[in-house]
Amino acid sequence: MAPTKVPYLDHHATTPVDLRVVEAMLPYFSQQFGNPASVNHAYGYEAAEAVAAARAQLAQALGAEPRELIFTSGATEANNLAILGLARRTPAQRRHIIAPRTEHPSVLDPLRYLQRQGFQISWLRVQEHGKPDAGRVDLDHLEQLLQKPTALVCVMLANNEIGVIQPVEQVAQLAHRHGALVHCDATQAVGRIPVDVRRLEVDTLSFSAHKFYGPKGIGALFLRRRDPPVRLEPLLYGGGHERGLRSGTLNVPGIVGMAEALKLALQELPQESRRLAELRNRLWSLLEEALGDQVVLNGPVLDRPQLRLPGNLNCSFVGVEGDALLVGVSQHLAVSSGSACSTAEPEPSHVLRALGLEDALVRASLRFGLGRSNTAEQIDQAAQAVVQVVRRLRSASTCS
Repeated sequence: MAPTKVPYLDHHATTPVDLRVVEAMLPYFSQQFGNPASVNHAYGYEAAEAVAAARAQLAQALGAEPRELIFTSGATEANNLAILGLARRTPAQRRHIIAPRTEHPSVLDPLRYLQRQGFQISWLRVQEHGKPDAGRVDLDHLEQLLQKPTALVCVMLANNEIGVIQPVEQVAQLAHRHGALVHCDATQAVGRIPVDVRRLEVDTLSFSAHKFYGPKGIGALFLRRRDPPVRLEPLLYGGGHERGLRSGTLNVPGIVGMAEALKLALQELPQESRRLAELRNRLWSLLEEALGDQVVLNGPVLDRPQLRLPGNLNCSFVGVEGDALLVGVSQHLAVSSGSACSTAEPEPSHVLRALGLEDALVRASLRFGLGRSNTAEQIDQAAQAVVQVVRRLRSASTCS
């Protein structure tokens, strides 16, 4: 029997596919089903045309050229392709990479792999918990780290746990001044805030369709092709697809769906951003009003839109055991305590630890990711449920 559905406030983990996107994808499953690499007949040519149109649409939305987009299975593959592919072309004297510890596991794990291969990884400091820009990278520290010949700087555009928006353009300018390339994981940003690869001045950038109401299993890597072109080594061989950089039959329905999803997200972005920010602020106000200093805001302040994703709220609850909190709240809401990609190894949030939060608060944290389906009524319901669970757990703790 399917579980009873509760309000979904975990849009950083994934989003439901928009029905308009499903409609755009459907013909490419059973009617226009050709392999786009089969260019010697009409079925393949038709699929190739659909891929080309979607590639052009996505590129335009991101300020890129169509030939600069490489389709992948998602942002995890795109991050691995960028980091490992660039590392394989790195000269011995530049085997130094810089990144903050707040990056997504699909960036941190390839970096740790490269560390085992002899690369030096320098961890870039971020602003500490309690500061208005908590979680933002320390640009002065970056300048210091870049004094050593550096191959790559990795900085995500928007964090998947605390929603902090990084000053990627300034990072790129500093890195390029010292001869380093910049990779940007924009998975949480694309479709949620404006993203222009030329304005950001990044060399590579990854994203994934399922974060902006597109299908799972499809993403892309932007690879700068001019002034000068950036080159990397492929991770997959066998067929020479995507100009030899990512072999494998293209996911035509997914590619078409990703383009449609991003088009719709950008059309609705201004009003949706305002709506989500209002709902997020409403949720925080209700929690703070009911719990006072028993609830702690994690990440940057909420009243500066340039610092935080509009639909993100991350907070900790004082005097509450983390596992019991999540179990109790999950009966009423779909929320998480951190990255959905870390559930196989359920350690306390590495992001909150990097901000200097004490371990008890790290463990007793909740991440709320608001999205299209959420209403003011659901936000009120969410706040009420969280407050009830926290009070019950604190009462039980006091009694024991």
